[in-house]
Amino acid sequence: MTELLDEVILAGGVRRAPSLEGYRVVRAEIAADHEAYLRLRREVFVTEQGLFAGSDLDDVDEDPRRIVLLARADDGEFLGGVRLHPAQPDARDVGWWRGSRLAVKADARQLLGVGAALVRAACAAAEDAGALRFDATVQARNEGLFRRLGWVPRERIHLHDMTHVVMEWPLVRIGRLAEATKSPLGDLIGALVGRSTPGFRGDDGAPVPGSDLVAACDAILPSMVERDPEWAGWCAVLVNVNDLSAMGAEPVGLLDAIGARDASFARRIVRGLAEAAQAWGVPVLGGHTQLGVPAALSVTALGRAERPVPGGGGAPGNQLRLSADLGGGWRPGYHGRQWDSSSHRTSAELRALSGVVPALAPTAAKDVSMAGLVGTAGMLVEASGCRAIIDVAAVPAPSAASVADWFTCFPGFAMLTAEEPGRVSTPAGLPGFVSSAVCGELVPGTGVGLRWPDGTVTDAIDHTVTGLGPAT
Repeated sequence: MTELLDEVILAGGVRRAPSLEGYRVVRAEIAADHEAYLRLRREVFVTEQGLFAGSDLDDVDEDPRRIVLLARADDGEFLGGVRLHPAQPDARDVGWWRGSRLAVKADARQLLGVGAALVRAACAAAEDAGALRFDATVQARNEGLFRRLGWVPRERIHLHDMTHVVMEWPLVRIGRLAEATKSPLGDLIGALVGRSTPGFRGDDGAPVPGSDLVAACDAILPSMVERDPEWAGWCAVLVNVNDLSAMGAEPVGLLDAIGARDASFARRIVRGLAEAAQAWGVPVLGGHTQLGVPAALSVTALGRAERPVPGGGGAPGNQLRLSADLGGGWRPGYHGRQWDSSSHRTSAELRALSGVVPALAPTAAKDVSMAGLVGTAGMLVEASGCRAIIDVAAVPAPSAASVADWFTCFPGFAMLTAEEPGRVSTPAGLPGFVSSAVCGELVPGTGVGLRWPDGTVTDAIDHTVTGLGPAT
């Protein structure tokens, strides 16, 4: 009962549409700000509402990760405050945050919309802090306010002789990424792919009919080529070798197509390509170079596999596994977007990565790329005709990355695979520097759900990702 009471966050009613004139919401930075917020909480939750006896302090107040937001009038008067924090104060932040202890001065509740402003600010701060789930427990009389602000009720509970509602703020970072990177594909290329090789549709590479060859092709964003040509050259090899590895193929050669404003710039791209090709031990067989044009780079990779692994081979009942190289760190200039696990690895280590999928022997495999981990899972299950449930706390992740960033970044080397249930936790044959764990399951349905430590499943993607449909 006490733990649930700790989550009551809204004091006072709202009787008119909020107005933001006359005050602003800021983050508490100094001790005096925090003390003023704690005093107001005592006034509201202890003296006025009688929810606590003597003090409303709890473990969250000792959590250094908590964020306190204050509403301050233009003349400096303190009008209200709220805190947000990881939902499990004594545990690793898995991207589940909670709003609590929202308190507003009695004379500021009816006319100024302070509570609504603080709730809006808390939602923005939670997303900025890396939350993928943000919820709060509110008194039932304030459910309407939260609904108007876009919150969704999840369940009703009875606390301290009054009804409360568990509300959830819909965070759309993952869905937005999938929409931006993959949603046009069905309409654009649906008529082109998967016809000559049944069972392979929307895969990282394509089996070449009548042979044991697998071909993959990736282009690098022109803005990245312009900004960081050597790194673009390195990544062009990385992403193509990963695409082959996802299908269980051993790389045998590369073809490149380079566009550059002049020979000096093209030389920088080639330098990155050459260093990466040497590091992975894959020769550049040929290609095309054009000068006097905007920066552009694409690479085609060829590999060999006797039995290519499809991206659409999963089925309900399969386990979902992530195998990733967690070494390295954020690429300078790409924090939160590109994890560099490869530039510090030896050639032997990089070449060993092509053996990960064969060692796992999965029913389906996808390379985690621009759509992020969850978006990639969405593509795997779309091709497989089912739904994925990811156990957030079970996903292997580097300590230097927030869950939100890790779930949406390009992670260097990371393979999502589907496998029959009952497999060993760490299969033999994986390189020692690769972390591998079962982190979910495939079930009937569509899209991707995230399962949190309390057992709640939230929708990260509630639709198909590419529109290419199942691989049949």
